[in-house]
This record gives sequence, C-alpha cells and structure tokens, in this order.
Amino acid sequence: MALPAENKELDARLQNPETVRQAFAELVHIYTQPLYWQIRRMVSSHEDANDLLQNTFLKAWNSIENFRGDAKLSTWLYKIAINESLTFLEKERRKQSIELDDSDNGMTNQVMADEEIDGEQLAAKLNAAVADLPEKQRLVFNMKYFEDMKYEDMSQILGTSVGALKASYHLAVKKIENYFSEHD
Repeated sequence: MALPAENKELDARLQNPETVRQAFAELVHIYTQPLYWQIRRMVSSHEDANDLLQNTFLKAWNSIENFRGDAKLSTWLYKIAINESLTFLEKERRKQSIELDDSDNGMTNQVMADEEIDGEQLAAKLNAAVADLPEKQRLVFNMKYFEDMKYEDMSQILGTSVGALKASYHLAVKKIENYFSEHD
C-alpha cells in the first residue's frame, strides 16, 4: 500500500484553530490503517500495535500546532509511528535482555503463533523470515515490500540515504530468500 495522497486542504485545516478538530479526525480516519500495518509489522503483538498507534496519534495531536508543512503530513506521521515503535522495541529488548539482531530473538515464535496474522503457511513463513531480520532491515523491508513506499519517502522518514536504504532492502531480500531455502 502506498502512502495516502497528500492533501494540502487538510494541511491548511489542521493549522486553523476553528477546523483543527474535524481535520484531525479526518487525518485519523485516513492514516489509521496504513500506520497500524507499519507498526504491526515492527511489533509482534496486535495489542502493542494498537497502543503504539494511539500513542502516535496522541503525539501528533499534541504537536499539530508545530506542523508547518515543511515535510509531507504522511512523512511526519510515519516518522512519529516509527520512532514510537523503535522506542517500544528498545524498551522490550532491555526488559527481556535479548539482542534484537539475534536470529533467535523469539519474535519468530510469536509471529507463527499469532492469530491476527493470516494462517496460510506461506504467509506465516514470510512473516517468520521477516521477523528474523535485524531491526533496520526488517523496517526497510516492511516499508518497501508491504507499504510500497518510495525510497525517497523512506529516506525522509528514517533520515537515511536512499543508497543505504536500497542496500538494506537488498540484504533483507537475500536473507529472506536464504530463510526460504533453509526451511523448505
């Protein structure tokens, strides 16, 4: 899924104190699903994804007056969502004293057992392979493969060069291919 189309009229209504509440409700309606799935692919639990989505919208609401349109609205929201997710994952890593980049990080078992993820064997296998990726590669793969996001948009959100993102995506694809070869 590509990013929702930019809407200059919505941006303007978000800046107007008289229309900000209605415009923000529209923003929530437009971005709930794409942001949920971006977060959901980063965390293993449906409940955690919902909590992080709510935190994302709360942070956006609390700082909407600071949004001046220098970046696209979607870029700003994705950046908040990804930062919320990364902060959550870091807290979880410290809490569980595990290394996220370790291929046996436990996320694979959570993905395979999660009822929210489609039960098809191939989809489960892909989800397990993605869960085994290092955090940065998993993030880049999810944004490119599942969200069909442009490298330029990813670069703005993550603050990483397009070349580095392409390299991360290529490495992620190779690791997923290897995972499928090893688990046939």
